[in-house]
Amino acid sequence: MSTKVRIVYCAECGYEPQTLALADALMRRFGHDLSAIEIVPWLEGTFEVSVDGRLVHSMARDGGFPEHARVIDAVNDSLG
Repeated sequence: MSTKVRIVYCAECGYEPQTLALADALMRRFGHDLSAIEIVPWLEGTFEVSVDGRLVHSMARDGGFPEHARVIDAVNDSLG
């Protein structure tokens, strides 16, 4: 599979727990069906999740952290 998830989070804000919880949920659900889960520490309150380059959640746009189910649905859609 070539589906890739990218999580960009604010390291200075302490968003690691949310980032790792989402990555864990994705690994448990999809295992080897994902080609990568990329975790990128960033700044300025950022928390964004992209699936195959398509932004599925942005804290700035959508507010808060994403529901895991929403990201899982986006990955399912990408896997076909």
